[in-house]
Amino acid sequence: ELRLFERPRGGDWNVVAGPFSVLFGKNGLAWGTGIAGQNEPGLHKKERDGRAPAGIFAIGEVFGYDAQLPASADYPYHQVTDADIWSDDPRSPNYNRHIVIDPKNPPDNYTHEKMRSGDFAYHWLIEIRHNSDPPVPGAGSAIFFHIRRGVNRPTTGCTTMAQENLVKVITWLRAKRHPCYALLPAGEYENKWRAWNLPSPDTLRGDVSMAR
Repeated sequence: ELRLFERPRGGDWNVVAGPFSVLFGKNGLAWGTGIAGQNEPGLHKKERDGRAPAGIFAIGEVFGYDAQLPASADYPYHQVTDADIWSDDPRSPNYNRHIVIDPKNPPDNYTHEKMRSGDFAYHWLIEIRHNSDPPVPGAGSAIFFHIRRGVNRPTTGCTTMAQENLVKVITWLRAKRHPCYALLPAGEYENKWRAWNLPSPDTLRGDVSMAR
């Protein structure tokens, strides 16, 4: 389940929305690379491992098919076209980056990597900034929040939810508040929430949270 938290400067975390039912990696979790998690011992996220990255991650840009964000949303947005791709090829110098190309002269893997394919699940995308600064080849790419394909269909690494809940998340985001995403197994959360300055486990009983 996903919950949205806010807190005033120097104050306590408060739940402002959720819980929302979410799905993530079909093969579970592995430590990702972001604000926190990359230095933990154990399994680490790799390209095409079917695992969602665990840790704390900054939230990047919102992408979508529409000309503008949903009503009341106010966040950096890019409308995707046939020219937008996201590289998942570890051999590419643009690995795990959004780039704009000439659709009439596309690079290799264009069809696989294009962001506007007509797939309803990608109508809205929120970038989860795993392995971003800078990207390490093979450490995982193209991690987003997006619309779920079914109530029991896990992902290859992204976090998915019902469209109406994803829209609620988009309208909640504000860049000036520097939103981030925490995804952790319950046991790891219990061990790390104080050191990582996360909401108390008493405020949630699940695996994920977002905060700003």
